[in-house]
Amino acid sequence: MRTRLTLALAMLAAAGVAAQDSGAGFSVPITLGGGAMYTDRLQAEGDASPYTAGFRAVLYPTLRLDDHWFGYAAIQLREAPYFYYDAFDSSHDFYTEVIQAFVGYSARRGKNALVIKAGRLASAVGAFPMRYDDTDNPLLDQPLSYTTALPVRGDQVPWGVYSLAGSLYGANAYAAAANAPGLTPVTLYSIPGIEADVSLGGRVDGRVQITSGSPANPQSITQFAHASQWAAGAGYTIRQGFRVGMSAFRGPYLGDNAAASLPMGTGIRSFPSTGIGVDAQWASGRWSLNGEWQRFQFDSPGFAQQPSLQSGYAEAKSIVTPRIYLAARAGWLATGSVADSSGATATEFAPALASLEAGGGYWLGRNELIKASYEWLHIEGSPGARANVLGAQFVYRFNSLGWSFR
Repeated sequence: MRTRLTLALAMLAAAGVAAQDSGAGFSVPITLGGGAMYTDRLQAEGDASPYTAGFRAVLYPTLRLDDHWFGYAAIQLREAPYFYYDAFDSSHDFYTEVIQAFVGYSARRGKNALVIKAGRLASAVGAFPMRYDDTDNPLLDQPLSYTTALPVRGDQVPWGVYSLAGSLYGANAYAAAANAPGLTPVTLYSIPGIEADVSLGGRVDGRVQITSGSPANPQSITQFAHASQWAAGAGYTIRQGFRVGMSAFRGPYLGDNAAASLPMGTGIRSFPSTGIGVDAQWASGRWSLNGEWQRFQFDSPGFAQQPSLQSGYAEAKSIVTPRIYLAARAGWLATGSVADSSGATATEFAPALASLEAGGGYWLGRNELIKASYEWLHIEGSPGARANVLGAQFVYRFNSLGWSFR
């Protein structure tokens, strides 16, 4: 994706702003966020207060060694609930999460550029994983395919339709969707691996990534030998401000602890997950649009029709004044029908979801942003507004921490 390459090259410039003579430097931009929410999601597991608050800090240590070699990381410190998807659990917990951490080599010739990275990488699948900074996301939530936990798991193998879709047969679809213990189709956090990004002529961009584990179930680098898989993407800028792209991946998603449950003579590589997606970005004047469509499949033994799902979203943003913007995002996620070898079938294996989030932001200054939104989330089988959220965030960026050296 072009934004990936632009980001990597910009890291070199960021680290060297104060080090143009030395050609080397170190910087630590920081984004701080404080948020508050009102939602009945907090009562999914008990009689909790519908009010809550959380905190987030993202550190971006960047090291520039010369015109080619650099290091970069994005490390998140979070008190949950901070994100809307945190709010199904009312307990206040602290997390430290690596979004990216890698060493890189960049080269440029004319309008062509190459960046090679190795370490912990953001997924090459989809367009949203690179928008992890609170100032890059005009709203407070994330698209459904990046936040929804499914009944599909990496540590257990479903033996049939009922074991996979059993939550649908209960009376509380809301609780089933809120507490699903399984995998999210695409992680917003890092996967160990290597990646090559290219940009050709300023219009064509591409990326190839080899990782340890699936975008739905990252593994440690020690599992690379048998959990490795590929992901790739490409895009074309039709004209300034208008780009279309696609991405795909294939590889094992089950962990080692599930191998003992697989049929004799098979292993975790015998049952891969696959995914494909298309995305588009358009901007002109005060308006900008973003959208994605994705399909995922998780192969499992004993299924004649494998578990799959489709998801998508469309996002619009309008700059009303230099300080004020409005934004909205509509999304959906629906699982496909499944059938097992015993003849059991189900039209879906998890409740269908539909969301609409609307809000806006106000820039107090160059680095201070207040944003708020209201999200309507419809969970199939759960009427009412229990999953809706009203939230607000204050975001502050520090860009001045940096050192140069020879």
